[in-house]
Amino acid sequence: MAQLGKINRMTVVKIRDFGVYLDAGKLGEVLLPNRVVPKGCKEGDEVEAIIYLDSDDKLIASTLTPFAQVGECACLNVVSTGPVGAFLDWGLPKDLLVPFNEQQTPLKEGQSVVCFLYLDNTNRIAASSKLNRHLNKSSPKYDKHQEVDLLIADKTDLGVKAVINNRHWGLIFKDELFKPVRYGQRIKGYIKQVRGDGKIDLHLQQPGYGALDALSSQILAHLDSNQGFAPLTDKSPADEISRLFGVSKRKFKMAIGGLYKNKLIVIEDAGIRRVSDK
Repeated sequence: MAQLGKINRMTVVKIRDFGVYLDAGKLGEVLLPNRVVPKGCKEGDEVEAIIYLDSDDKLIASTLTPFAQVGECACLNVVSTGPVGAFLDWGLPKDLLVPFNEQQTPLKEGQSVVCFLYLDNTNRIAASSKLNRHLNKSSPKYDKHQEVDLLIADKTDLGVKAVINNRHWGLIFKDELFKPVRYGQRIKGYIKQVRGDGKIDLHLQQPGYGALDALSSQILAHLDSNQGFAPLTDKSPADEISRLFGVSKRKFKMAIGGLYKNKLIVIEDAGIRRVSDK
């Protein structure tokens, strides 16, 4: 059955000068305007298109691919604001409304915001930056080390919060941040554990495959607690390296080499510096 706000596979039932009509089941016959009709389209063909409401609140279809569908999260750009809220570019001709009461903080033109797409109580497609209101609160069912899709959405004192598979919150602790991430970024991640209280811890690297070792994590933690800089290089005295990290100079050089290769630090004449994730 065709659904509003989602991409559906529908059959062409009528051909008109201004477009074609698609069979959307209980939603009726929906117009696909000429400008987005696939070349050579004929009656009986199946077409993949999203159904949404046009500026007159009438059902309309498009073969354009939206940046997100109803039930999904995305980082979208604010293109304008008005008396009812802010409007986002979601890849379709009609911009997407974020009502004032669905804004976590007041939105301004030009900024980007991570939001969730939903159908409001009038069956209109809308967006919300109040993710806690819309993400799934049921007990999550993930396997340990399962690969998941992440959308970076917030920072806390503990680390970075990400939306997992458009459904749940997860946390990447600071000592798991082996590469810079940015707000709104989509990346692959892995389930570290689902806690007894339902909270989810995440890895950014698949366990057992190229993960940074404990020494690399220790070096990053040291940098984070010292304003991102340490007066240490591969030429530093072995005694100083051993005092700070309890390892040989050789192991230290290997570790900073790996961190540099992964673009987590830069090596300066006076020492090593953490790469900012901003």
